[in-house]
Order: sequence, then structure tokens, then C-alpha cells
Amino acid sequence: MALLSVTPSISLFDDELQESFVRASGPGGQNVNKVATAVQLRFDVRNSPNLPERVRQKVLASGDNRLTKEGVFIILADRHRTQEMNRKDARDRLFEVIRKAAHVPKRRIATKPTLGSKKRRLESKTKRGAVKKRRSGKIELD
Repeated sequence: MALLSVTPSISLFDDELQESFVRASGPGGQNVNKVATAVQLRFDVRNSPNLPERVRQKVLASGDNRLTKEGVFIILADRHRTQEMNRKDARDRLFEVIRKAAHVPKRRIATKPTLGSKKRRLESKTKRGAVKKRRSGKIELD
């Protein structure tokens, strides 16, 4: 049972991912109708013992159309011609979803505008008002 590293703090067991191989609709040359190169990757988000609860809830609440009602995330990878490349692609896409859910945005610290920025704002408003005032006093000639 191998551990697959998703982030420095999150790792998944290899047996948590179920892969099945199906025929791809995309590129494949002569093998396209004979060899099952596409990969269907299934990952049970709801019952994974290795996902932190915060990440699990974020993935389940994401509204992603690849997520089933039972909490299973399904990815179909058929971009490449080989099974191995499609396996890697499917895993990378799953890991990216988990990384996105694990990301904690930095808290924004509220700041006040500087005195200089306030003055520049008021000066630009005054200039704009003067331009409009000059405009209304002129008569347009055709």
C-alpha cells in the first residue's frame, strides 16, 4: 500500500483510488478501437480516512459535476494515447482539486488610504468637474 503525496500535509493511500480502463474516444491511431487507454478514476471523498475534515467538506460543497451524490469523485482521462499518461493525468487532476480545497487564503489586513492618495483623489475629482463645467458652457458648431 503506497502513499501518494498530494500536499505536504495530505497523503492518500494508493488503494483509495479505483482505476478502470475504457476505450478512449480521442487520439490513438490504429489502436483506438482495440486498446483501453482511457482511465476512469474514482475516489470516495466522503469515506477517505486521509482527508482532513475541512478539505473533505470543501470538496463536497464545491458543486463539481464530477462528484456523485454518494460523495465519489469520478475523473475520466483520455487526453493521451497511452494508458500510463492518462493514469498520471487523472491523478494529477484529482490532486489539483484536493490542493485547491486545502488552500487557505491569506487573511486580508484592512488598511486606511494614505493622506497623499486622498489628496490625489480629490484633485482628480476637481479637475474632472472643471472639465465638465467648461464643456457645458461651450456651444457646439457642426
